[in-house]
Amino acid sequence: MNETIIKVRAPATSANLGAGFDTLGMALSLYNIVEIKRVLPSGEFISEIMGEGAREITCVKSNLTIQSYLEACKTWGVEEPRGFEIHSYNAIPICRGLGSSASAVVSGVLIAKELNCVKASEGDLLRIMTKIEGHPDNVAPCFLGGMTVGCWDGNDLRHVRLSSLPNDMYVVVAVPDVRVNTSEARKSLPEMVNFKDAVFNLGRAALMAAAWATGKWEMLSWGMDDRLHQQYRAKLFPGGDVIMDRVRSIPGCLGVAISGSGPSVIALSKGKPRKVAETMCRTFSEHGVDSLFFVLEGNAGGAKIEVAQ
Repeated sequence: MNETIIKVRAPATSANLGAGFDTLGMALSLYNIVEIKRVLPSGEFISEIMGEGAREITCVKSNLTIQSYLEACKTWGVEEPRGFEIHSYNAIPICRGLGSSASAVVSGVLIAKELNCVKASEGDLLRIMTKIEGHPDNVAPCFLGGMTVGCWDGNDLRHVRLSSLPNDMYVVVAVPDVRVNTSEARKSLPEMVNFKDAVFNLGRAALMAAAWATGKWEMLSWGMDDRLHQQYRAKLFPGGDVIMDRVRSIPGCLGVAISGSGPSVIALSKGKPRKVAETMCRTFSEHGVDSLFFVLEGNAGGAKIEVAQ
């Protein structure tokens, strides 16, 4: 068996967090791992995938890690980027709003930098990742870890990494056996929003960032309210229109939201998270949908890369 040359571990993420549409996101302690086993001539790739996506990502064109690698090399002007054999071990569910694509983008860009000996700063790497992904709210926390606030104008990026959640706060994620494509979910959103709804979200997003930065966690229930996307995306999967109302009323639940573009639902729970998880899964079951849940840490780190010496 070939030894691992490069290993990248990239976390899942929850983007569009609460009122922070396309802006706020957090890393979750669930990881995809990719390993480069050997270097191949330029343009040649061998891919082996285990876990999520093993039956779907069957060629180079459908492998976002490889495509992101090639896009980063193109951006850096690498004329003949090295090929490689890549083994992927995927734990992040696909098309469930948990940033599986962001983990692939981040991994591909980091491999491109290391395998082709490119010098790039953290800011340069994040800009390329954001350009490939389209928005910073998934790739920024995946790359940097923790909770991030990102603003992207299509060319330049500004971002701030906030502190992690305290150890007694859990992130409960319910993942229904339903897929929501991100591009289709975006089509469900209106082209124009009411002025009052815009002000509502502006206030909630600011409150959420301030609460996170100062540790005033009791403010999160307001900060995770939203009028820009959740009410529309909740209609795209069974139980979406009732699950958040049920969960936010549970004692100890500090906030609940659709994760990414859905259909996964994320809740922040102080203390024992069992009641939150049970309510989530029971709601999906009542609507004829199987689901699973994760109880994750709120202090997940960002992507880690290991290079054989």
